[in-house]
Amino acid sequence: QVQLVESGGGLVQPGGSLRLSCAASGSIGSITAMGWYRQVPGKERELVAGLPNIGRTKYGDSVKGRFTISRDNANTVSLQMNSLKPEDTAVYYCKAERLGSHYWGQGTQVTVSS
Repeated sequence: QVQLVESGGGLVQPGGSLRLSCAASGSIGSITAMGWYRQVPGKERELVAGLPNIGRTKYGDSVKGRFTISRDNANTVSLQMNSLKPEDTAVYYCKAERLGSHYWGQGTQVTVSS
């Protein structure tokens, strides 16, 4: 079992920056990938950024060049969000993959508004 806790969400003005963090705990030794997704009411949850242990980092088309995912340490991944737009407003979820199973955090709200 893996537990994920997101932090760093909040209100930011358009053009601003925000950094989200995801802390993993539990059975983390076999995690093969972590990533960030986001969701707004009425829409499908979409990939923001994925960071596999082996392979290429992936970004959603709408965030390429603005967002950066990184692994801060063995237990934590971050999402640096720059040049934020109102359409980035969503609940952001951390995801981990382990032994074929998927685990999700509770989500953190990001609101981009003036």
